[in-house]
Amino acid sequence: MLAYPQIDPVALSLGPIQIHWYGLMYLIGIGGAWWLASRRVNAFDPSWNSEKLSDLVFWVALGVIAGGRVGYILFYDLASYVNDPALILQVWKGGMSFHGGLLGVLLAVWWFARRNGKRFFEVMDFAAPMVPIGLGAGRIGNFINAELWGKATDLPWAMVFPTDPLQLARHPSQLYQFAMEGVALFIILWLYSAKPRPTMAVSGLFGVCYGIFRFLAEFVREPDAHLGYLAFGWVTMGQVLSLPMILIGAAMMAWAYRNGGVKRETVS
Repeated sequence: MLAYPQIDPVALSLGPIQIHWYGLMYLIGIGGAWWLASRRVNAFDPSWNSEKLSDLVFWVALGVIAGGRVGYILFYDLASYVNDPALILQVWKGGMSFHGGLLGVLLAVWWFARRNGKRFFEVMDFAAPMVPIGLGAGRIGNFINAELWGKATDLPWAMVFPTDPLQLARHPSQLYQFAMEGVALFIILWLYSAKPRPTMAVSGLFGVCYGIFRFLAEFVREPDAHLGYLAFGWVTMGQVLSLPMILIGAAMMAWAYRNGGVKRETVS
């Protein structure tokens, strides 16, 4: 068994102000995606300047944060937030939903594309390869917060998390998700999008790969205590929300290649 590293969730204290690692991970994810996007933006659209890219990053970040928070409240723990609305602002404690964040991003990109004369999926295909940077950073934030840990196991890399009331050796599922949703997904999308693809294909591949990775991770991740399993003693909310991503993503890729689409210029 491995020892949990016992990282203080508070990265820096300045008097009454506390800066949490969880929040810093979001800044790292957004900053990393911004930097990568700046390296590809000229190939995507030479007319875009740094201000245009900054606007896109701002709207996407807003969609991630607002959508992620609202999604968690609606999908996972509505009763608690109805009973204590002040919890909504306590984002440093976690409580963000990827699927809610995705819906927020879709809305933000739609708004941005409409205002800037771009087609929705053109912008989504450009943005999708950068998203895993934020996903990976978020999973590291979950690990530091000692939240969203996995099921009990006797594997040699199991860990006992300080927030676990049962103090069982568990899968470090946050690190599994970091490896799949962060590292693997980034490599797949970055390499795939480096060559011309039909419009919508990159976005579709994102949906397929993320959905599969998340669906698999749920088998070793402990379900939320207040939700438990939704069906058959193993189906979780994360799997219910991820299955449509797989199906819709596959349909998008099939549509993109069947109809030829508008070939994107290479953005390596």
